[in-house]
Amino acid sequence: MDNTNDRRAVFGLLAVWGVTRLALLLFVFKVFVFPGPDVTSDVSFIYHGWYEVLREGTFPREDVTWQYPPAAALAILSPAVLPFLDYAQAFFVLCFLADFAVLALLLFVGQRPGRTLRGAWVWVVGVPLLGPTVYARYDLMVTAVAVAALLAGARRPRLMGALAGLGAMLKVWPALLLVGCVRRRAWGAAVATVAGLAALFTLAMPGAFAFLTFQRDRGTEVESLGSLVFHVARHHGWEGRVLLNYGSVEFLGPYVDVVSTAALALTGMAFGWLLLWRLAAVRFTTTTLADAAFAAVLLFTATSRVISPQYMVWLVGLAAVCLGYRESRMRLPGLLVIAASLVTVLEFPVWFGHVVASDTLGVTLLVLRNGMLVTAAALAGRELWRATTAHRAPAPLPGQTAPAEETPVSS
Repeated sequence: MDNTNDRRAVFGLLAVWGVTRLALLLFVFKVFVFPGPDVTSDVSFIYHGWYEVLREGTFPREDVTWQYPPAAALAILSPAVLPFLDYAQAFFVLCFLADFAVLALLLFVGQRPGRTLRGAWVWVVGVPLLGPTVYARYDLMVTAVAVAALLAGARRPRLMGALAGLGAMLKVWPALLLVGCVRRRAWGAAVATVAGLAALFTLAMPGAFAFLTFQRDRGTEVESLGSLVFHVARHHGWEGRVLLNYGSVEFLGPYVDVVSTAALALTGMAFGWLLLWRLAAVRFTTTTLADAAFAAVLLFTATSRVISPQYMVWLVGLAAVCLGYRESRMRLPGLLVIAASLVTVLEFPVWFGHVVASDTLGVTLLVLRNGMLVTAAALAGRELWRATTAHRAPAPLPGQTAPAEETPVSS
């Protein structure tokens, strides 16, 4: 594209981003009411409650709903930087700024050789499909750190590792960004960051790792893949219950422990496949780092016993990074994630009552959303395997040139 077309494309992205984000802000500030339960209550009550405890210099050790690594305290305490707003308002504004930071990064790299603004469009379109929930959870902040880490990966491995380590201490899953990393400097920086933050929080604030014991008695969350067993079983005499448990709406009752264990086993198998892939991979191109991270987080999300709606923003962010490469092989999995985001906002919060009731509409929405996630995970894994383990170069997609190999860097 020439400079005029580039400017028009960027203007179009900014215009759509501005309109859609204004709508999100109007919903979280309750100028307009979004259908379904109030998704901002977690910020106003739960997050704010944690904030009051954390500002006293300790973690919420007696609150079993605190299930996050110690650096999550930084996200919960962050509204203090905007003292002229109340807690919830400041939190929403910071999420808005994190959203814009991701867009700015994608726009910046999207205009480099071999890149495209398609990734920025994935972010601009995908985030608002999740509704106001995306500004009412701290997952968007974590996703911003993860996107920055992946975009830094090729040129600045130490920065990539440090950001991945920070992300892992915010919410664990960004550790998966390193699955496809071949640079020891990135791994070293990640380990050093995690160790440093762990030591700092352990010494400075009591209860930094109490969260590790808070998930032992969890059930199966009503939106997860395994929950479909009980949604169907309720129509055939199953005597379990749906309750708010450990901060999420879960199934509790007979055989729930069996399904939860099966979900953990599936996650273990997914990680085993990732290890097998890493041992078998022989070709690392410019897209491998992002592709592997996207596939890994998809596998983790699809098999988890908890699939909260805000988890989808992780996948939207990683899909945006992948599709920002012209030679990306993750187009179809990325599009499935966008489609799954639209279904997600319908199952929560719009028609969450139908999900909790296990009626036809609720179960249909879950089958669609979870089915798309499983399909996207399988396709992403297949494309990753084909692109990196074959002895011959993979065939380029229609209209593309074959990607050049990137020689692994060992230092």
